[in-house]
Amino acid sequence: MRVTVAGAGAVGRSIAAELVEAEHEVMLIERDLTHVEPEAVPQAEWVHADACELASLEEARVQGCDVVIAATGDDKVNLVVSLLAKTEFAVRRVVARVNDPRNEWLFTDAWGVDVAVSTPRMLAAMVEEAVSVGDLVRLMTLRQGTANLVEVTLPPNTPLAGRAVREVPLPREAALVAILRGGRVIVPQPDDPIEPGDELMFVAAEDLEEEIQRVLKGEPQAS
Repeated sequence: MRVTVAGAGAVGRSIAAELVEAEHEVMLIERDLTHVEPEAVPQAEWVHADACELASLEEARVQGCDVVIAATGDDKVNLVVSLLAKTEFAVRRVVARVNDPRNEWLFTDAWGVDVAVSTPRMLAAMVEEAVSVGDLVRLMTLRQGTANLVEVTLPPNTPLAGRAVREVPLPREAALVAILRGGRVIVPQPDDPIEPGDELMFVAAEDLEEEIQRVLKGEPQAS
């Protein structure tokens, strides 16, 4: 893919380096000349420009990108970059960094954002995931809240122990996408058994999370 990263601070550089390592074509746009250091990610294309200016994005050929990542430390800038990328250049996928959780409600498709990444929220979710057993933890919001990636670690006394994946009566619009077990990532197959201590990863709509919780606890399904 061709990816544009707006913002060449520590976060933007780290993202660019990861994408370059994955053999993607990356362009970094940075308006602060002191942050323009091509030697930091030499495989990336560096552009000294203001990503909030339409002319700068046109000159950088953003219209030819598959993904734009607004990764600056300023939420206002990230929103403007996202809106321009989506509405003016029809970029297929726009990812935006949320610095202040109080602004998270703004990062929707109305501002051109396909995926909003809130570092404080993700860190909180990781803490919950590390200490919670038996409780469902939301790790990430997908597609402006139409679905969430959620995780639950099964307790030693789980009623699902020994049952096959196909025997778990999940809601129709919920999907078990991965099982983490002893350092392994298992792509669940219908006959795979479930074991105590498994970390189950689901993609589901928010209104189905309580139903998933009931199923995992062996409680009767809501009528």
